[in-house]
Amino acid sequence: MDRRFAACIMAAGRGARAGGGMPKQFRPLAGRPVIAWSVEAFARHSECCDIIIVHAPGAAAEALEALGELADRCTLVEGGETRHDSVRCGVAAARAPLVLIHDAARPFLSQALIDRLLEALEGHEGAIPALPLADSVARMTGTGPVPEDRAPLRRLQTPQGFRTDRLRAAFASHGDPRHTDETALAHAAGLDITLIEGEEMAFKLTFPEDFVRAEQMAGAASVTVTGSGYDVHRLAPGDGVTLCGVFIACDLALVGHSDADAGLHALTDAILGAAGLGDIGDHFPPSDNRWKGADSAMFLTHALELAAREGLAPVHCDVTLICERPKIGPHKAAMKARLAALTGLPENRVNVKATTTEKLGFTGRGEGLAAEAVMTMRTRS
Repeated sequence: MDRRFAACIMAAGRGARAGGGMPKQFRPLAGRPVIAWSVEAFARHSECCDIIIVHAPGAAAEALEALGELADRCTLVEGGETRHDSVRCGVAAARAPLVLIHDAARPFLSQALIDRLLEALEGHEGAIPALPLADSVARMTGTGPVPEDRAPLRRLQTPQGFRTDRLRAAFASHGDPRHTDETALAHAAGLDITLIEGEEMAFKLTFPEDFVRAEQMAGAASVTVTGSGYDVHRLAPGDGVTLCGVFIACDLALVGHSDADAGLHALTDAILGAAGLGDIGDHFPPSDNRWKGADSAMFLTHALELAAREGLAPVHCDVTLICERPKIGPHKAAMKARLAALTGLPENRVNVKATTTEKLGFTGRGEGLAAEAVMTMRTRS
C-alpha cells in the first residue's frame, strides 16, 4: 500500500477559551508558535508529501507570520464557518492517497503516533487515536448526576487518518455541519474505522492552564544546543561589500569564491555546528564552480533546512563583525532585519555587533575583516 500522506492541520479556530489575546494556534510555546510544533513533526516524517494549513477566512497573513520559514513547506487553504466546512476544504486540497487531519492546538505530535496511524490504514479506511477515560463520568439529569459506565468510552484525539478518496466520498454523500469531527462523519458514511492507541502527550490546548502544562512539558522535552562560527575574508579595492545580507557601498570589496559575506558564512557555520553537521566547506566547497559569486543567503537557508530535518529550530543568534572599515554602525539595524528574515526569528532574538582590534593585526591594518557568530537552537530530546 502507498503510505504517502497529506497532513491537514486545522488552524481556523479562534481559541477564545485559552486566553492570550490571539488564536491559540499562533501563540508562542517555548519560543515557537504552537502550530510550528506540529508542522515540524509532520515535516520530519519521510512519508509526508504535503502539509496543508487550513486557516480562518482572511487570516492568511496571520498564519504566514506564525509559520515563518516553515511556510515554504506548507499549502495554505482558507477554511469555512464550521470545522466540518474547514476539514472539507483541506481534504479537497490533499494530493496523496492518505490524509491525516490534525488539530493545530495539539503540539506534541510524535513520530510513533503517525506510524501507528499509517499501519492501521493499511487494513482500514480510517484510524483514530483514542485513550480510555480515567475519571468517573456521570450524566446530568433533573434529579442530579447519574453515574455511567466509563469502560466502553474513549477520548478521541488527532491526527485522525483516512484514505483520501473514501473521506472525500463521505463528504459528498453524508456531509453535515452538525458533525463535530471526522469520526462522526465517517460513522455516518459507514466507513471501516479502527481505533489505535493514543498518547497522553497529544492533549489539546483548550484552557489557560493547558498552556502552563505545555510550557512545562516543552521545557522538559527539549534540549538547547549552541554552535559557533568564524570566518575571514581579504579586502581589496572595489565598489562595495555585502555583510549579513546587506550591501554597503564603499571603495572596498571582499575577496572570496562566493559573495564573501563573512557574517552569513560565520552564522552558517554556527548553525551547522549546533546541528553537528560539519562546516560550510563540507556542503559548499570553494572548489565547486557552482558557488562562484553565489549569494551567501542560500548557504544560510540550506543550513537551516538541514538543521530542521534534525528537529532543530533557531532560538537566538549573535553576530560580531571585526573590522576597521567599512563602518558597520549605520547598517546594524538593516542587518538585524535581514538576519531576522532569513532565520525566521523576531528581531529581538537577533543581535549584530561591531568592533575593531585597535589597529592591531590584519583587521587593524585593513587587510581583511572577520566575523564571529553564535546560534542557539532548540530540539526535542
